[in-house]
Amino acid sequence: MNKVLLIIRREYLSRVKKKSFIIMTFLTPLLIAGIYGLIGYFTYKGIKDTHDKIAVVSTNKTLTDKLVTDKNIEYKYVDQALDVMKKSLKKSDYDYVLYLPEFKLEDPKGIELFGEKQAGLSLNGRISRDIEELIRNQKLKESGISQNDLDQLKTSVNIETKKIAAETGKEESSSAGASTIIAFIAGILMFMFIMLYGIQVMRGVIEEKTSRIIEVMISSVKPFQLMMGKIIGIALVGLTQFILWIVLTFTISTIAATVLIDKADVKKITTSAEGNQIAKGTEVVTQTQGPIGDIQKNLAGLDFGKIISVFVFFFLGGYLFYSALYAAIGSAVDSETETQQFMMPVMMPLLLGYALSLSVVTNDPYGNVAFWLSMIPFTSPIAMVVRMPYGVPGWELALSMTILIIGFIGTVWVASRIYRVGILMYGKKTTFKEMFKWFTYKN
Repeated sequence: MNKVLLIIRREYLSRVKKKSFIIMTFLTPLLIAGIYGLIGYFTYKGIKDTHDKIAVVSTNKTLTDKLVTDKNIEYKYVDQALDVMKKSLKKSDYDYVLYLPEFKLEDPKGIELFGEKQAGLSLNGRISRDIEELIRNQKLKESGISQNDLDQLKTSVNIETKKIAAETGKEESSSAGASTIIAFIAGILMFMFIMLYGIQVMRGVIEEKTSRIIEVMISSVKPFQLMMGKIIGIALVGLTQFILWIVLTFTISTIAATVLIDKADVKKITTSAEGNQIAKGTEVVTQTQGPIGDIQKNLAGLDFGKIISVFVFFFLGGYLFYSALYAAIGSAVDSETETQQFMMPVMMPLLLGYALSLSVVTNDPYGNVAFWLSMIPFTSPIAMVVRMPYGVPGWELALSMTILIIGFIGTVWVASRIYRVGILMYGKKTTFKEMFKWFTYKN
């Protein structure tokens, strides 16, 4: 046991002391925050700064109203012929020419948009919606219904979703949107971590094997002890990095929210909240209104402590499960270029679990597919963390954890039998048949 602890200590310290580990640990949350910040900024800026001038050539006598200009699209009706406008478009101030021919309201055909540049999907969709609004209003007029009457018939409905806890029977606030976002983030992180640190185990084994240092180490420790020490040591490296990322991400988010939210907006939110206080005896409950209030309300219904705890368990379990297989692959080859034929069978279940979890499981987290994906050890690390934000019965969670532990023990046993032989094999092209022979060798 002491030898395994020494190997774990060596693997852990040799990696966390590297400059690359320190730099990427602190830089990754900043890079992620920066990337999403840039995406949000340019998306907002693109929407805000877009302004297209469109000349409208209309021969339509059916539509009595005209297209309405707003801050992003300016419609200008012109009296010139379509051919003239198309020829003079390049020299004019207009970006596009929109042609509205005569058509039946039930079957609007022949509408065309001309421009020197290709109209984007967003612009095309916006113009289509504006014309559809015109046609709808015209149909209302002809049927004798005014827009004001129609508006009075409309009633907005906001459904507050709640979940009844199976254990306590209490009502809990829930949000499909917030749950789906957390599920996607958890699934992507789990897939990324298992792949990243599993491949690190494989590369470490290959490096020690090709440098022949493994021959010296085998004289002092058993192959199984060496493999377990390497796997657990790198697992602790991944866990350390994950915890630091959570702390740094929370710190950066808090600082960003403090710096970026305008004081006027804070005052407006506070004023709105003060106007919506609900007194309950001596207790006063503040309800923040608007999008920020909705986000707070949605996230408040999620048990982040339980989600993070389950994530850590399945990260360790999934990593240990797959890293044993990666260690076996690393021991069977002499270079990383030879690993491709062995990595694909190992990666396929993980990829399948990733793809199905972010499609089928998020749409039906309580269905049969979601259940079995979260039970099979090859897919449960991703499927279960994706299901957690939606709520998972305690017995399913316990059963999945138990099966994953059993699967990990079985995988380590299989991998160790291949590892003990493959780690000392050099210069021979390994095949699946050869690896099966190593597995069946007796001690």
